[in-house]
Amino acid sequence: MAKITIDFVSDVACPWCAVGLGGLLEAMRRLEGTADVELRFRPFELNPDMPAGGQNTIERLMAKYGYDRERVQANRKVISERAAAVGMPMRMDDDNRSFNTFDAHRLIHWAGLQGQAQQIALKKSLLQTYHYQNRDTSDADVLAEAARDAGLDEAAARELLASGRYADEVRAEEEEWRKLGITSVPSVIINGQYLVSGGQPPEAFEQALRQVAQEG
Repeated sequence: MAKITIDFVSDVACPWCAVGLGGLLEAMRRLEGTADVELRFRPFELNPDMPAGGQNTIERLMAKYGYDRERVQANRKVISERAAAVGMPMRMDDDNRSFNTFDAHRLIHWAGLQGQAQQIALKKSLLQTYHYQNRDTSDADVLAEAARDAGLDEAAARELLASGRYADEVRAEEEEWRKLGITSVPSVIINGQYLVSGGQPPEAFEQALRQVAQEG
């Protein structure tokens, strides 16, 4: 059986990352028995300078891209439909807010040390927390509850969040991916050689993974 490693560079705040993850997980399901896939989540912050309390998402996107409100709303509708199609439901209301995600990345790093299944479960839980519940991912209570919902130890998550543990590791990884030229997410690197960019559908990921498996 072919062995494949995938580095999924992404941010909890990124809706296209949820679309891409849903597509990738479905592609991985389709390859069961054909390839042994190791999925690793790597940190990237879209809004590292996000202030406490966050910002209104529509207003932030209008300012960032120079779009009018109608265009932003139309784009968000498309993303929401794509996300729902791969099992990543979102609620994109006018009063949605964008939040800092650095501590979420620390928590994801911690989950990864426990195993792939735990890390995937936490990533999915945090995406739901951010994009469906629209809760503040810079709040330790919110993050600990997301860890609990993912089946992880809530008390251990709270202890981690109260410390500065894994902050240096997350920052070092973020810098590493920037140096490698990653400027947008999701960026999906297969076997350290092949890059699939953006929130692709399952078929695109399946094709890429099957090709790599055949080469292997």
